[in-house]
Amino acid sequence: HVQLVESGGASVQTGGSLRLSCAFSGNTRNTHCMAWFRQAPGKEREGVAFVDGAGATTVAEPVKGRFTISKDDAKHTLYLQMNSLEPEDTATYFCAAAISDLPVDVVATLGHWSFSYWGPGTQVTVS
Repeated sequence: HVQLVESGGASVQTGGSLRLSCAFSGNTRNTHCMAWFRQAPGKEREGVAFVDGAGATTVAEPVKGRFTISKDDAKHTLYLQMNSLEPEDTATYFCAAAISDLPVDVVATLGHWSFSYWGPGTQVTVS
């Protein structure tokens, strides 16, 4: 069983930066893929960034070149570094995990329904 708790959400101005953190419990190394999703009011939950069990990463096209995902297994923490933030990035950001050995390019195609474990979310507002 995996438990996830996000932190780091805040209100920032356009062009600013934030780093989100997701503290996770349980052994996710090699057996889980993890991801950041976001959901804006009235919109579908969308995948933003992904990491597979081997540590390979990828980000979704709308945030490519601005967001970076990383995972520190020693600290049991998943990160999302967000730079050059835009108002369109305003959303609740969720950390998610799934038991999977799929490579990251496949993980990135999975919908949110494929992830079993979720944090409560953290709010990011860009104005």
